[in-house]
Amino acid sequence: MLFEEERKQKIIDYIQSHGRALVPELAELFEVSESTVRRDLRELEEAKLLRRTHGGAVLIQPDTAEPSFVEKEDRYRVQKEAVALKAMSFIEEGDTIFLDSGTTTYCMVKHLKNFRKLTVVTNSNMAAQELKQMKHLDLILTGGTLRFETQAMVGPIADRAIDSIRVDKLFLAINGIDPEVGLTTPNLLEAETKRRMIKSAKQVLLVTDHSKFGKITFAKVAELSDVHHCIVDDAIAEQAIREMESEGINVTIVRRTEQ
Repeated sequence: MLFEEERKQKIIDYIQSHGRALVPELAELFEVSESTVRRDLRELEEAKLLRRTHGGAVLIQPDTAEPSFVEKEDRYRVQKEAVALKAMSFIEEGDTIFLDSGTTTYCMVKHLKNFRKLTVVTNSNMAAQELKQMKHLDLILTGGTLRFETQAMVGPIADRAIDSIRVDKLFLAINGIDPEVGLTTPNLLEAETKRRMIKSAKQVLLVTDHSKFGKITFAKVAELSDVHHCIVDDAIAEQAIREMESEGINVTIVRRTEQ
């Protein structure tokens, strides 16, 4: 039996592969009632991820693809390194921090060796491989289902683990930032896991390069106002800065020479 968010993601995947789907075939495929499928389709339509038709549904935003972690790693590398270094100034000895899975947050990992006492929670497989060598840090892994594209551990197991903890600071990675839609990412399961991270943190720090602004991807994570602080490179547009500040977000602009 699939969990609700898993089932919704698989419904989207199925419709993306087949172009459309009927309620009875989805009910049979996922071994749930037709009323459950109709409820899922209604909620996905409300999230503007598909359009219901007579007896079924079609996608209205079929592109859920995203580059792999390796493909994204070299994009804006100089900017990401500068942002990651600046993010270190927001960490204090003794903090409990959550490192989200992303290429900018991954750039932060190597700098954590400079701390003597730190608890690091992460759902990033890439970060975990580096952090396990730092014996002076207390490392907590969320567990969960590993997504190849982002090397993130997501899904119900990760969500339950995150729900059981509270951290001082979350360093959040994201794919799309829009003042009206908010924060988005291409995958429903990953979006849900990121929502749990945000709820677990006293302070949410968005670490990103400028290219994410003005983009809207598949699944909504949170409102822009759920972020407390944004650390971003100096190629960000002035309009984007004003939009964040209007939501009460503190913005730190990092020059690429600040590495």
